[in-house]
Amino acid sequence: MAANTRDIRRRIKSVKNTSQITKAMQMVAAAKMRKAQQVAVAGRAYAELLAKVLRSVAAGAEEGAHELLVAREVKKELVLVISTDKGLCGALNTNLLREVAKFDPAKTIFVACGRKGSQYLARTNRTIAAEFELRDAPAFLETKTVSKFCMNKFVSGEVDKVTVVFTDFVNTLTQTPTVKTILPITSLEVSTGISGAHDAGKVEATQGESVEYSFEPAIGEVLSAVLPHHVYFQVYQMVLDSRASEHSARMVAMKSATDNAKQLIKDLTLEYNKVRQAAITTELLEITTAQMALG
Repeated sequence: MAANTRDIRRRIKSVKNTSQITKAMQMVAAAKMRKAQQVAVAGRAYAELLAKVLRSVAAGAEEGAHELLVAREVKKELVLVISTDKGLCGALNTNLLREVAKFDPAKTIFVACGRKGSQYLARTNRTIAAEFELRDAPAFLETKTVSKFCMNKFVSGEVDKVTVVFTDFVNTLTQTPTVKTILPITSLEVSTGISGAHDAGKVEATQGESVEYSFEPAIGEVLSAVLPHHVYFQVYQMVLDSRASEHSARMVAMKSATDNAKQLIKDLTLEYNKVRQAAITTELLEITTAQMALG
């Protein structure tokens, strides 16, 4: 009996320690989540307005006016994988890497942002062109380095298509693994990282809206200046959405772990009390039986 109750007490103590750790991680993730969500949502209005302006510019431009608009036969594709550096965020990375696995390794090269994606690509023997490490709250200039690398690969003709695999932040409980093509820019149906709320990032003019823009200098020069910035900001917004998704998923996962630990403590305490009560009852019976035997 003693060994049994001792083991249960040891398990209860162990689960309590675990629940304290998960509770602390939940609080840290919640604080980071609020900041990440605010930053991710703040850039969406700018992304939508930029897309509308670009649609208007491209409408007046000749076909093939800029190299980023030219679609080619896809012989080689570059896939940018935006994952997390750490785990303990539920099925976030599992769902994301499931999308990565759908690409043909023979026709695809990969760029990794995040250790989890990098480890998966190395483990599955896929071609990695570059790996980038980003801070928890990356600045625009940091993500610009990533998008510029991908853009140079496309412009030089090494790849014919650039696709991003990231986690789209919808809300605290919903994060969706998303695959978006950023190069070539076709029809300017751009991703703003808000597929769940705004029809896959497709920006359409509202009914009856008719806006005319005057451009100086020529449209070609405007495209040369604005289109690269459009790609830079797209990647930046996707990274922000991935960070918001990561902290949201981790907060939910740690809350679930804490709740499970509390329930397990209740179950173990109940089991401990039952074993202890049974042992006491047995001892009382032994004492009573002995006393009756002695007369």
